[in-house]
Amino acid sequence: MKIISFNVNGIRAIEKKGALDDLIKKENPDILFLQEIKAKSEQLSDNLLNPQGYNAYYHSAEKPGYSGTGLFIRKNLFPDIEIMRGMPNWKDHEGRVLGFKAADLYIFGNYFPNGGKSDEAWKEKLIFYDHFHNYVRALRNKKSRVLFTGDLNVAHNEIDLARPKENEKHVGFRPEERAWVDRLIKDNWVDVFRTRYPTEVSYTWWQMQSRARERNIGWRIDYFVVDKPLYKDVIDMRHLNDHMGSDHCPIVLEIKI
Repeated sequence: MKIISFNVNGIRAIEKKGALDDLIKKENPDILFLQEIKAKSEQLSDNLLNPQGYNAYYHSAEKPGYSGTGLFIRKNLFPDIEIMRGMPNWKDHEGRVLGFKAADLYIFGNYFPNGGKSDEAWKEKLIFYDHFHNYVRALRNKKSRVLFTGDLNVAHNEIDLARPKENEKHVGFRPEERAWVDRLIKDNWVDVFRTRYPTEVSYTWWQMQSRARERNIGWRIDYFVVDKPLYKDVIDMRHLNDHMGSDHCPIVLEIKI
């Protein structure tokens, strides 16, 4: 099974560029998660609502032109699925959590908060992190298979961004955020890319205003995370660094499900 996650930074904009169709044609994913769609369903084209060969689902933010997530699942991939929007005991008014359940398998593709707008946003980001961790742990405790992907909005270690010293106090690389990833790993969740490629320098996001992508001054903030027993089933994981259209690149997981 091939799963792709892509922060598109505006699904209508990336559709116009042809970058979404190009990705699907080239990679032929079974499952495609999208973050930062920045649109409501009624604003989307028929191509996005009914993509050829896929069933499409969306979880839009209440605020227009902001946040939101999408999911394409290949038709007939599973005999039965349940779409999961949001989390229990959490008002997901920004459309950040989107996944599905197929038998005992849960897969999520999320847009985690940035937290840089205000002190309140920063505090809510940390609460969101812990709430989601508790959510997937509870699912795992019910003997479910769980994996998640998306824009986690945190670079875990110095190898995961080009300029760690300059960003020690910046949102996205603060100790509190990095400690959350530490807690995930201690709780037997596996950062697939870093576990598979412990010394490889590869980024998934670049600030576009400064032409940072051309100079590869980036951050690795998009992840696949699997419950530890699932890691043995991983075939490969890749960053599609050359795929344009957004300030992020798509990431790809191939796994035996």
